[in-house]
Amino acid sequence: MTTETNLPTLASLEYVAYIDDVGELPEQFQGQIGVYAIFNHEKILQFVGYSRDVYLSLKQHLVRQPNECYWVKVQTIERPNRTLLENLANAWISENGPVRLATAENKENWIDPINTLLLMTDEEKTNYQNPLIDDLVKMKLVKNVARRVEAEILEVLKTRGLKTQIRFNPKLKEEGLLDLK
Repeated sequence: MTTETNLPTLASLEYVAYIDDVGELPEQFQGQIGVYAIFNHEKILQFVGYSRDVYLSLKQHLVRQPNECYWVKVQTIERPNRTLLENLANAWISENGPVRLATAENKENWIDPINTLLLMTDEEKTNYQNPLIDDLVKMKLVKNVARRVEAEILEVLKTRGLKTQIRFNPKLKEEGLLDLK
C-alpha cells in the first residue's frame, strides 16, 4: 500500500498499454482508486489525474483524447485519501519538469464532456444560426452533430483496435454533449 512516505516516482512505474493486444483497456484497474499518468504514442506525458475508479477515468479520457492516450502508468491505493492522491499527482508533475500537460486552458478537453457545438462544420453552423428554424429543428441539428462527432470518435478507436464497448449518454446528445454512460 502506498503511504505518504512511500510515494513511488513516475519513472519507477511500468508503462501499460492503453489498449492491449486484444483491444481491451487495462481491466486490472477496474474499481481501483489511484493516480494515473497518460502518455502519447511517443511516451510523452500528457495528463496526470486521480480517480475512485481508474478504469472508468481512463475510458473517459480515451474518448475525449483518442490520439493522446497510448500508454498509462498507475499507482493504486487501498482506501480513498484525497491528500495522498493529490500529493502523488503533484509529485509526478514536478518530477517531469516543463512538459505540455493539460493546462487550465485545455484541461477541460480531458475532464469535461465533449462539446460538439464547438466541432460544427461551416454548413452545420449556418443551418444552426438560421433565424427561420424553430427550436425542435435546432435540437435535431444539435443531436445530429453529436452523432457525427460520436461516429468520428468511434472510427478512430476502431482504427486503434479497441474492442471495449463504448456507450455515450443519449440524453446529453440533445445538448450537444458527448459523455460516456
